[in-house]
Amino acid sequence: MAATLSPYKLGKARDLYNIFNVLNALSWQFLTGNIITLFALRMGANSSYIGGISAVLYFAFFLLPLGRMLTNRFSLVKIYSIAWGGRSIGMVPLLFVPLLYSAGHQDLALLVTLLGVAAFHITRGIGMIANNPILSRLSEGPDRGSYLTQIQVVQSAVAMFAGFVIAMLLGRDPPLFLYSIIIGVGIISGILSGFVVGKIPEHEKEEGVKSKKLFEVVREAMADSSIKRFIIIVIMVALASGVSRTFAVVYARDVFSQSDGMIALYAVFGGLGHLMVGLLIKFLVDRLGAKPLFIVCILINLVSMAPVLFFPASAIDNFTTVTLFLTFLFFMLNFGWLGSENIMQTYFMGMIPAEKMMDMGILYYFSFGIAGVIGSLLGGVFLDAMVVITGSSYTAFRILFLILVVIASFILFSMRKLVSLGAMPFKGALEVMFSFRELKAISLLDKLDKTSYYDEEEAILEALYDTPSTLAIKGLLIRIRSPRLSVRMESIRTIDALKALNTDAERALMDDIINNPYTSAYRSARALGNHGVFEAAPLLRELVSSNDYMLAGEAIIALAKLKDTAFKPQIESIIKATQNPRLQMAGVEALGIFGFNDSIPLLLDMLRVAKPPPYLSDEVVLAIANILGIQNKFYTLLVHCLEDESLLQTLALDEAESASENAMSALGRKRGKNKNASFVDQARVFNEAAVDYINNSDGSKLCRWILELPEELVDVSIQTVFSELVLEEEFKNHRRLQLFMVHWAAHILRLWTNKMKA
Repeated sequence: MAATLSPYKLGKARDLYNIFNVLNALSWQFLTGNIITLFALRMGANSSYIGGISAVLYFAFFLLPLGRMLTNRFSLVKIYSIAWGGRSIGMVPLLFVPLLYSAGHQDLALLVTLLGVAAFHITRGIGMIANNPILSRLSEGPDRGSYLTQIQVVQSAVAMFAGFVIAMLLGRDPPLFLYSIIIGVGIISGILSGFVVGKIPEHEKEEGVKSKKLFEVVREAMADSSIKRFIIIVIMVALASGVSRTFAVVYARDVFSQSDGMIALYAVFGGLGHLMVGLLIKFLVDRLGAKPLFIVCILINLVSMAPVLFFPASAIDNFTTVTLFLTFLFFMLNFGWLGSENIMQTYFMGMIPAEKMMDMGILYYFSFGIAGVIGSLLGGVFLDAMVVITGSSYTAFRILFLILVVIASFILFSMRKLVSLGAMPFKGALEVMFSFRELKAISLLDKLDKTSYYDEEEAILEALYDTPSTLAIKGLLIRIRSPRLSVRMESIRTIDALKALNTDAERALMDDIINNPYTSAYRSARALGNHGVFEAAPLLRELVSSNDYMLAGEAIIALAKLKDTAFKPQIESIIKATQNPRLQMAGVEALGIFGFNDSIPLLLDMLRVAKPPPYLSDEVVLAIANILGIQNKFYTLLVHCLEDESLLQTLALDEAESASENAMSALGRKRGKNKNASFVDQARVFNEAAVDYINNSDGSKLCRWILELPEELVDVSIQTVFSELVLEEEFKNHRRLQLFMVHWAAHILRLWTNKMKA
């Protein structure tokens, strides 16, 4: 395999290629495509000629085997450099075409134009053998899709700028020599592009790899069903893309009688469409994968071509309607079809191994060539024939675009079985594209990939925590190995905020709790518990005895969240044996999460010790509340109490009074029934019992009230424990426990009220 470029050399090579890319895009825009089509139309060319001159572009792909033969004697970079400079020189005869035309030699002028274009594309076809291998090497790394799309974005931006310049120069009725000036600028920039690309580091040849014959390459590819399916799609895309974009210029000229300047201006909007789809793909491709974006582009193609079928003939002479329609058409055709071609190349490079890139690249471009030649030649002939048959260019183009819609539909149907190459499912990708949160996360991930400062990393990771997205996992797993603790901690925290973890994330968290005690391990243990990673249970069991008490505590809580009930006795033993407040509180929280009533006596025993550690008492009470299913409401009450301790008495009595009044107002009017009358009396007794308990620490009435509760409302074990609790002297100074008891009793009374109402 060819040696990978070092980061410095790769960056330098990319810088050179970026310069080449600008010059190449400028040359391409001034020497091919719409400018040549308009040039030929200006000299009276018909649709068949336009189809033929467009077919030459695709015929160039058949020269790739000749370029492949040259690789035995010359390096890829040298072939690329000479071919790119030489192709521009091949266009020199076009500089003299206006002289031939003005002298009355129309046919000769068109012939010289065709020969010049043919020389350009033939030379280009030989040099294209180097395109995919060089691009593949320059795009090595995790940003492959983004970098490849960046190249296309630059191309489309330059093309749009050049198209705007062309539109301004051509105006409404440009002299023919003006085309020569534009072509001359294209020739100069093309020669310069060949010189620049020649400075890229040489592509080292692989040793010990025998070159295969083209027939063997094709046979091998066709034996692979995934490649075979992709090649069929390539042919269909190239066919529809080439025909639709090439003859859109003729459509604007023949059906709507648009001037060269206006058509060039529409081409600027086409360039804008290419630029925007490039930016969109660049933003999304490394996160979503190539396949879903490929499908989206094909769907856009269907949307872009459908208006041609329904454009009313009565509006052909309406300047505003036609201008808006053609602007939309050129924009969308370039957005959809060029987007399809761009993402298709990214998909191809992700599918083909580097060692097969040159041979498979020939097959890839052959597919383009076959489709382009057939589409361009038959498209032009078809249009001329349809004009003769129907007598209307308007009808002829409607029929042509109807066929293209059918082809696009066939492409869409065929894409179902394309290999995903690690891409997101189409539905998931659409959800991302229409989710502001996911798009924001992608933007943050792009910033994270570009930054090299730890303080910026921390800030971005914190923002990702507030915008959780599973798309972030890959980037977060890189940061979880950061040499800086704060970055690792923030990464784990952000991973914990995700809705779901993949296998790699789970493995990374388990590795962290093994390898990083006393630092980030405890945070990873918490994340494993929060996400229910049951595979981590055996490891967490071992870690509850770790000397890292923070890790041991989080392991205890995680096991409770994993519902590892078999380990509950060991957790209870730890609570009894340890003097570490952190471990005690972790064990208490774990028992609350398990939610078993038989843990309540043990929890109450922890309140019987003299001077329990700070916050342990509150943790115990909250754990009991969690076991009984009332933690959320009681927590709010407790927070109010902590804000102002003097409110405890008021808060407790409010709870009692509220529950009593609710019971009496709901069922008081049914006093005639003995059962309801007894219940209302119990509600009144509860209020009196709560007042005695809170104001005087006298729990005798509350004890009797608890013992008289119906069995279907409260478990007998809870009834026994709590009836004794309110009488114990040891608990008379635990005011927050008293607040809890009143809150629990009020909760039971409300349940009783609802039961009676039912």
